[in-house]
Amino acid sequence: MGHLSTHVLDTVNGRPGAGIAVTLDRLKADGSRERLVEAVTNSDGRTDSALLSGTLTPGTYELTFAIGAYFRGLGTALPQPAFLDLVPVRFGIAEPEGRYHVPLLASPWSYSTYRGS
Repeated sequence: MGHLSTHVLDTVNGRPGAGIAVTLDRLKADGSRERLVEAVTNSDGRTDSALLSGTLTPGTYELTFAIGAYFRGLGTALPQPAFLDLVPVRFGIAEPEGRYHVPLLASPWSYSTYRGS
């Protein structure tokens, strides 16, 4: 059974990124996008449920994380405009039954991601 999940780690404060707005879109061949999920990370930096589960549709997807609002909410002094505000992570799903976990390790100045398990 396919599965897509995410979580956010705040690398400045060394803790899960709680309360971060996350969206998931599927990018279509004609250049349009379809919004699939809108979620907010919980106290563990994860969404309360999988973003997608069951047989996944192969294609290109984009997760967008509102890290600027998160760091501003913590009182972090950010320039205007913030260096990083909305962080998009575009990735492909090729295995309909695969497990995809897309974590984001973030600060106001950098981020990294990878395919986790």
